[in-house]
Amino acid sequence: MKRFFQTLKNIWKIEELRKRILYTLALLAVYRLGCFVVIPGIDASQIANLQSQASEGLLGLLNMFSGGAFGNASIFALGVMPYISASIVIQLLGVMLPFFQRLQKEGESGRRKMNQYTRYLTIVILAIQGPAYIANLHAQLPPQAFVTTMQGGWYGLFATLILIGGTMFVMWLGERITDRGLGNGISLIIMIGIIARLPRALWIEISEKFTQTNGGVLVFIIELIVLFFVFIATIALVQAVRKVPVQYAKRIVGNKQYGGVRQYIPLKINAAGVMPIIFAQAMMLIPLLFSRFDVTKGLAAILNNPVGFWYNFVFFLMVVLFTYFYTAITVNPTNMAEEMKKNGGFIPGYKPGRQTANYIDTIMSRITLPGSIFLAIVAILPAFAQLLGVNNQFASFYGGTSLLILVGVILDTLQHIESHLLMRHYDGLMKTGRLQGRSGM
Repeated sequence: MKRFFQTLKNIWKIEELRKRILYTLALLAVYRLGCFVVIPGIDASQIANLQSQASEGLLGLLNMFSGGAFGNASIFALGVMPYISASIVIQLLGVMLPFFQRLQKEGESGRRKMNQYTRYLTIVILAIQGPAYIANLHAQLPPQAFVTTMQGGWYGLFATLILIGGTMFVMWLGERITDRGLGNGISLIIMIGIIARLPRALWIEISEKFTQTNGGVLVFIIELIVLFFVFIATIALVQAVRKVPVQYAKRIVGNKQYGGVRQYIPLKINAAGVMPIIFAQAMMLIPLLFSRFDVTKGLAAILNNPVGFWYNFVFFLMVVLFTYFYTAITVNPTNMAEEMKKNGGFIPGYKPGRQTANYIDTIMSRITLPGSIFLAIVAILPAFAQLLGVNNQFASFYGGTSLLILVGVILDTLQHIESHLLMRHYDGLMKTGRLQGRSGM
């Protein structure tokens, strides 16, 4: 405990780090306040039905990413999901189209151009999602909830512009946090939205355990212990890497020697991150389209039971498949082998070029299988938690998207703090070794 307080003192002593932390907290507070600002023209007391709708399925996922703003009919209702969707599309285009491949190789200027294209695509997605969200509000809220003199499409256009402006402002907040704050701004905004749901979920769980005859204090303590071990296992999944040794050729220039050292390529066991779970959750909503037909109504009901066997079995398989798919897109062994060859590096026992690329591809195929299975287990853990008596809101923290984002962002932020401490010759956050984030070597 003494070491912990000493570490906090060291953090506060570093002026730059102190300013970054305070700046980040201030902008996150602005974001959280905006999540409760209702779209002009809507009565805030009439949105209870919308909040119940935004508690499950893909809408629940959108509500989580927006920090509850989706269910509050807030000006930040669409959150950062349009930006994330645009980023994924641009990333996929970088694999398929030569134009975006050239931009990726142009360094900082290419990155700025791709960021600009991402912003343009975000506005296009917002122009589609905004009217859909307003139409959903008209379908879910009673007519008296709309207290505006605007008629028909004019209010839809006005509210859509508000939603577009809200998301662009959130993006601006994220960029400012990234530039002048601590860590990745967009990730921190998503994380703070998830954490904002924790106190209410924890209070509901405590109330159920202490007021009902379903276990009491002992069961609640066991739940917390299990949650602790789930967090540890998830941290291991996020940080696990397979180190591939790389030898760099020795070069002598004048009286100095360059190269001749052995380094490692850290191939992540879970290179796809949280994206396979997001894709799989979106795909699991497809059976809802067949619930209207009598022939397929029974099958749709089976596949839409979040705690049912077939729902979780199909969900498990889809997470595994999407992990392989997204890993194949994001990890390019050929490019890695070419970059290694340009820098005079080689893997001992393998020729530079195609043989090296095939070796890296083989390793990725082998480590992706246990990584995808572990990720799929994490994805379905909330269903097991619900079956064991945990309420559905608190159960979401036992796995799935919430847990992976929390662990990943917290590790990244702590890694940034530790780098500042080590630069000023203070001890790091751990007694031994360096703290590794998702991008840690």
